[in-house]
Amino acid sequence: MTDMYEKRRQALRTHLQDQSLTAVLVTDPANVFYFTGFNSDPHERFLGLFIEASKGKTILFTPALDKDAAAESSDIGTIVSISDEQLPFDVIRSTVGDLSGNVGIEAKAFSFFRYNEFSTAFPAAKVVDVQAFINKLRKRKTREEIAALKKPIEIIERVLEEGIKLVKVGMTESELTAELEYLMRKFGADGPSFSSIVLSGEKAALPHGEPGERKLQVGDYLLIDFGVAKDGYMSDTTRTFIIGEASDRQRLIYDTVLASNQAGIHAVQAGNPLKTFDIAARNVIQEAGFGEYFNNRVGHGLGIEVHEEPSIHMNNEEIAEPGLVFTIEPGIYIPGEGGVRIEDTVYINEDGEVEVLSTFPRELRVLG
Repeated sequence: MTDMYEKRRQALRTHLQDQSLTAVLVTDPANVFYFTGFNSDPHERFLGLFIEASKGKTILFTPALDKDAAAESSDIGTIVSISDEQLPFDVIRSTVGDLSGNVGIEAKAFSFFRYNEFSTAFPAAKVVDVQAFINKLRKRKTREEIAALKKPIEIIERVLEEGIKLVKVGMTESELTAELEYLMRKFGADGPSFSSIVLSGEKAALPHGEPGERKLQVGDYLLIDFGVAKDGYMSDTTRTFIIGEASDRQRLIYDTVLASNQAGIHAVQAGNPLKTFDIAARNVIQEAGFGEYFNNRVGHGLGIEVHEEPSIHMNNEEIAEPGLVFTIEPGIYIPGEGGVRIEDTVYINEDGEVEVLSTFPRELRVLG
């Protein structure tokens, strides 16, 4: 694993040299983990990885309370802690000295507040965005990362299989959510990868709705969209069920989404534009007459974060290549009636072949 992190840092150093950058300061916690193996949420405190382009000086700056954890889980030899009463960029300046020229930062993570602090500490330096290059590195998953990804996928599928056995008419969405999140911990997850979505009946028409006190009823849609974090990697899976008895219309809607899901997966191929995967899935729903009820992209990248590159939408001309991991998750959401989403995770392997990493059954299941 140590070699893997060093190879990633060396790729970043090479990019710095190619672009005539003096150094980089990586501050997105997900990217710090990607380059060091240290996985942490610093909250409001400062976390950053400094890499010098030419001399190779590499320093991990952490909150003081995280220094020991960083020393244990990262492969960085020089770790500098920043206590709560210290100003982060004062510590950085006293450690690395003066900086001049262009210094790389991630524009999405580097706030205007931090930019002002940086400019005050290093008036001779100018920030340059290296976000696109880091995103490009992270998009191409290795076999080691796929092995890491499979762990949270296996956990969440086990949670789902056991969790749906607990579904009862009369229980609330919140009660079912609590049962599912208990199972996450029981089966070894580090925690949910995002706020679990458990929606019933007409609420299933809300793609990102929140579970509440609505009680499950016979004839309800039950949409469950959730995932777990495990050792720094995330899962994200959706399945939709019917409680008690499914109507002909519900079966039609479900079968349409399932056909869309399969069309999207079957369209995945290295060398084709990413937009073609969205279009293939979307066409099935449009041809069935439900096009107006599918108004979001068909998928997103998955890995260290739940949503990362690439974005699978109908206008993305980017060419699919080996190493990409992303979801295929078409849905039909009819206001006041309900909705169906079926979400799977796919991987384009080193040979350009498509592997579906999620294995939970997709056929309609009626619960209770």
